[in-house]
Amino acid sequence: MTREELQTASEELRQASERVDGEMRERLYDQSNQLAELATAERGPDHGRLDRHMNVLHELAGELDGEAKAHVESAREHVTEYRKTVEGV
Repeated sequence: MTREELQTASEELRQASERVDGEMRERLYDQSNQLAELATAERGPDHGRLDRHMNVLHELAGELDGEAKAHVESAREHVTEYRKTVEGV
């Protein structure tokens, strides 16, 4: 089962990674891959795992500007929307 919000977040991060170089590109690409895996995993992530991703995305956005930052912020919004559908806290 694909989790659309997480897949979209992954795609946003991939787009952001295309706008930067070096270590930042690797960090964005890694987050993109992790979210893509969560989007297609048998079981969805819990609140704790999503919170960790949201924190990383917040930190990454703080280190970026322009289009790359906008894509990371959009990815974080999609993770937030998905998180609203996860039971428990």
